[in-house]
Amino acid sequence: MQQQSYLDHAATTTTYPEVIEAVAAQRAVVGNPSSLHTAGRAARRVVEERREQIADLVGARPSEVVFMSGGTEADNLAVIGSYRARRAQHPGARRVLTSTIEHHAVLDAVEHLVRREDAEVTWLEVDAVGRVDLDGVRSALETDPASVAVVSLMWANNEVGTIQPVAEVAALAAEHGIPVHTDAVQAVGHVAVDFAASGVSLLSLTGHKLGGPVGVGALLARRDATVQPLTHGGGQERGIRSGTLDVAGIVGLATALEIACGEREAEAARLAGLRDRMLQGALDLDLGIRVGGDWQPRDWSRRLPGNAHLIIEGCEGDSLLYLLDAAGVMCSTGSACHAGVPQPSHVLLGMGLSETEARGALRLTLGRTTTDADVERALAALPAAVERARRAGSLSTPGGSATSGGSTAPGGSATAGGSATPGEAGAAVEVAS
Repeated sequence: MQQQSYLDHAATTTTYPEVIEAVAAQRAVVGNPSSLHTAGRAARRVVEERREQIADLVGARPSEVVFMSGGTEADNLAVIGSYRARRAQHPGARRVLTSTIEHHAVLDAVEHLVRREDAEVTWLEVDAVGRVDLDGVRSALETDPASVAVVSLMWANNEVGTIQPVAEVAALAAEHGIPVHTDAVQAVGHVAVDFAASGVSLLSLTGHKLGGPVGVGALLARRDATVQPLTHGGGQERGIRSGTLDVAGIVGLATALEIACGEREAEAARLAGLRDRMLQGALDLDLGIRVGGDWQPRDWSRRLPGNAHLIIEGCEGDSLLYLLDAAGVMCSTGSACHAGVPQPSHVLLGMGLSETEARGALRLTLGRTTTDADVERALAALPAAVERARRAGSLSTPGGSATSGGSTAPGGSATAGGSATPGEAGAAVEVAS
């Protein structure tokens, strides 16, 4: 059988064996943590012990850990819930500040607010490596700060791995009393994350990105953070997230986080070495490949240690993905598909790349099971995949692109021709640079 290399750990990573065992053991125990009888109280004890464990690992208080079904729910609650709460207190606070390279769990939540709840959005631009411009943030905040409801800035980008100056942005927002949310789904367990020290009001994390189960995560919500619930029912989790808690999932999340944080520094150093080998090896192939995002060898303070992002002009990312998959290398591309038409990554467009450049992107993300052999297999498969993808692209259309159409706005709407204005949602839009 052909050997396989899984290099898509940013999408979901392998589950720790200890997590599988812990979840299975808890699944065998009955008890709703909201029940008052013996079994219910035992389940509640497990939940609260794990809540304390998670809080300690991420620099939070136990009361600040609100359990979720994952990162998407946490992002939606943070963005929409804090916007509604802020507007209830300050009706003139209609602006949402967020970057052009956020995950769609944030972008689509913002787009919903613009379309349905009278919000305005100020898009925070990023530089060529995908890092938000602090002067632009300052300017956007100081331009009528009373009109700003919430700021949302991811801790680390899921496509190019660039780590953002979250603490600095939180400090700027704090000068005006504005809450800041950060999507830290890609960061927690992989780089140092301290909720209290960061100064943010809200932080999203999830289990399956760090070796835990799918379907469980948390929103860290500072005690003075005001958030309106999106779901209503039993009033669990500080009244902002109703629903029976998944005790076994919470056990799995806490177990995975403890293991990931315990081995974080050693694993980051190992993965950064493999990442550097992947990136430098791809450059050495002399195929016209460039590195996407901020890369300094042996450094993981500015880029996630396991993220290797390649820009390969003259290719469609989807073609590269399938060709590499056929060669036993599983990775991903940042492109999206709307109405059957592939669209270039909004992240890369936000970084200033052309549509042609953005279409030829590959994301190879490394994890606990990645070895030197996986890196070598990917590098060995790249030349043939690039040659075939370029040949296919040159045959598809006179312009060399297999598809037509415009660019994609951060909110996900395809546009006809030219560059899209960020967040085209039918309301007032500003771009802070």
